Amino acid sequence: MTPEVNEALLRSLTPGVLAVLVRRGADFAAAEDAVQDALVEAVRVWPADPPRDTKGWLVTVAWRRFLDATRADTARRRREGHVDEEPAPGPTPATDDTLQLYFLCAHPSLTPSSAVALTLRAVGGLTTRQIAQAYLVPEATMAQRISRAKRTVSGVRFDQPGDVATVLRVLYLVFNEGYSGDVDLAAEAIRLTRQLAAAIDHPEVAGLLALMLLHHARRAARTAPDGSLVPLAEQDRGRWDTGSIAEGVDILQAALARDRLGEFQAQAAIAALHADALTAEETDWVQIVEWYDELARLTDSPVVRLNRAVAVGEADGPRAGLAALAALDDSLPRHTAVAAYLHERDGDLATAARLYAEAARKAPNLAERDHLTRQAARLNARRSR
Repeated sequence: MTPEVNEALLRSLTPGVLAVLVRRGADFAAAEDAVQDALVEAVRVWPADPPRDTKGWLVTVAWRRFLDATRADTARRRREGHVDEEPAPGPTPATDDTLQLYFLCAHPSLTPSSAVALTLRAVGGLTTRQIAQAYLVPEATMAQRISRAKRTVSGVRFDQPGDVATVLRVLYLVFNEGYSGDVDLAAEAIRLTRQLAAAIDHPEVAGLLALMLLHHARRAARTAPDGSLVPLAEQDRGRWDTGSIAEGVDILQAALARDRLGEFQAQAAIAALHADALTAEETDWVQIVEWYDELARLTDSPVVRLNRAVAVGEADGPRAGLAALAALDDSLPRHTAVAAYLHERDGDLATAARLYAEAARKAPNLAERDHLTRQAARLNARRSR
């Protein structure tokens, strides 16, 4: 058994072993420490003496480590009489352990950022260093965040989990972090959502997986060689991943056929219509507006209504889009950028250039700021000719 096989296998087994210990009565932080000790022992022992039942071996060793730590801790000694007996070596019954961890990590007592970090650590198997690199924060800062999350859920029983909607929002937050450092969080989110889709039959889980695949399919075309953003209408569609698009559409169609529409299915339907157009000009904006109407009904989100205004501008003309935009709070993120785009479409280049420059000053990240600044410069150059 090579070290590479060990690493992949250990990563796949970790959530299930951790969940077994928590279900047996170990608090979350102590259980994770015990599992880490068992993993270290596995790396040492398995190459020379691989076990027949890998999960059973890890459960047994981790449980022993937990019991040793419990007996060594005076404050915990009072609970020794209440813990289960040490499990015997041998096959461990298959249970939905990973699913239980998803719901524990999405417990309502956690903040979204803490839930994301804990999910990546406990379910995704990433190291604290990897998560810290992905979020561009010091490792010590991320360690504190994860430790606080562990303390929060320590002692929480599985009859107090987060709901499916909370789990999906955590996974969507992971996906939207994209890529940074040596961890591709978008790909990691897709991997985790695939696991969840295999464990739970829920149309919104399928909808989220379809949405991720359809968005991720356009990843290679989203940036130019110099790192600048490429708007959807200008992307080279030949660089889109047709395999991911086909898989996403198939998953979405199966979910929609169940007639239990949710927001992730509606978002995926919009993404599928973009993916289905061979050129930007062939995009079915009328259908996209209809899906945004459904999404607004489901979420009552001002951000959804902002995106709908763009779609209305494409389907019915820029002045119709500006009328839809006028009904929204102008303090919404990216409201100014949308107004700039619609004014440009309407031929008002002076107003559009001014608004692009204003939107650049409000941009949430450097790439978006640079893109909006270039848009303003482009229009100003056209006006000066």
